[in-house]
Amino acid sequence: MPRSRGALSGVLLVLAGLWGGLIPFIGPYFNFAFTPDEPWVWTANRFWLSVLPALATVLGGLILLFSANRIMAMLGGGLAALGGLWFILGGPLSTLWTATGVPATGTPVGGQTRRLFEQLAFFEGIGSLILLLSALALGRLAVVGVKEARMAAEGHARPGRHERGRVPEPVREPVQQAPAREPVRQAPARAPEGQESGATVSPRGRYARPEQPEHKEHWVDRVRHLVHR
Repeated sequence: MPRSRGALSGVLLVLAGLWGGLIPFIGPYFNFAFTPDEPWVWTANRFWLSVLPALATVLGGLILLFSANRIMAMLGGGLAALGGLWFILGGPLSTLWTATGVPATGTPVGGQTRRLFEQLAFFEGIGSLILLLSALALGRLAVVGVKEARMAAEGHARPGRHERGRVPEPVREPVQQAPAREPVRQAPARAPEGQESGATVSPRGRYARPEQPEHKEHWVDRVRHLVHR
């Protein structure tokens, strides 16, 4: 939800709450007050009937002003509405804890017309204004605008804030294992030419020196051959 949805109502509620909380203390400067008609006089009745609902209204307006969450903004609007309602009903209900049965708000000073405006400016009028602003804010928050729907759709289509800038991981294909190879059968060594299959081979292998043929003729027979020539 954009913050501008409850910004104007939040600002107006904060101003209305400040007025309702400060007017009992600064009104006597302008001869616009309830009794006791002296500036900056603190009483318990002023706290319960003026300061407390003003704090609720200011806090609710600030939540409306700065919150971007719809539920939190609606809670702020509801809190401000409770403050405005207490401005209206606080005076009549205060007769329950006063001994004389007279409202604890005090008596407005001045003539009849001034008393009417003081009653409206201090309690019923400012409370009704706060209720009106809170109701308008809650009504706007309850409706989903076209712009918000478009932003929500774009937000689902776009990557999230934590996913931005993240390099996508490459998709790894499953590794196919090569089929197991059968052991290679070596052919039996062939015997060299001129040897029989049953002949023994020298263990020294190819580096063995060739065997010299046996001299079948005896040296005596060779001498005889030379003599006869």
